[in-house]
Amino acid sequence: MPETDALHPTQLGTYFALMEAVSLLQHAVEQQLRAEGDLSYVQFQLLARLADARQLTMTELADGVVYSRSGLTYQASLLERAGLVTRGPSPDDERATLVTITDGGLALVGRVLPGHIEVVRRLLFNPLTEEDLHDLGDIMTRVRNHMRAEPPRSAAPRKSRK
Repeated sequence: MPETDALHPTQLGTYFALMEAVSLLQHAVEQQLRAEGDLSYVQFQLLARLADARQLTMTELADGVVYSRSGLTYQASLLERAGLVTRGPSPDDERATLVTITDGGLALVGRVLPGHIEVVRRLLFNPLTEEDLHDLGDIMTRVRNHMRAEPPRSAAPRKSRK
């Protein structure tokens, strides 16, 4: 196994601070979404993306929320059973499945969104100055774009089965 240089203490501290902050924020958001809408964070992400676009393919959804295809299929079936989305074949691509948000799904997003915004504002944005917010946005955009240069597994071509 090749030797790898250890992370510099500043890098390690930054990494742990980022991961802890993300975990704390995600936990608080999960609690709010469960309490106000009986939704998981992933389900909220799917509905929020669909509320914006109205209709996306399963692959577009999986890539957007960086979730496995099988996990997304399961989550989409739960949302469909709850009457929050519908799924059907794409008229443009016979291999693609389109997911469309229903009026009930839109209403649920509208109901949980104010509480979601409050949690995010209180935990993430309140301790930041305008300059901090601008800097953090720039930094996280660069990091995200760097990570997206390698497509998530959901967007990678499937391996052929022999």
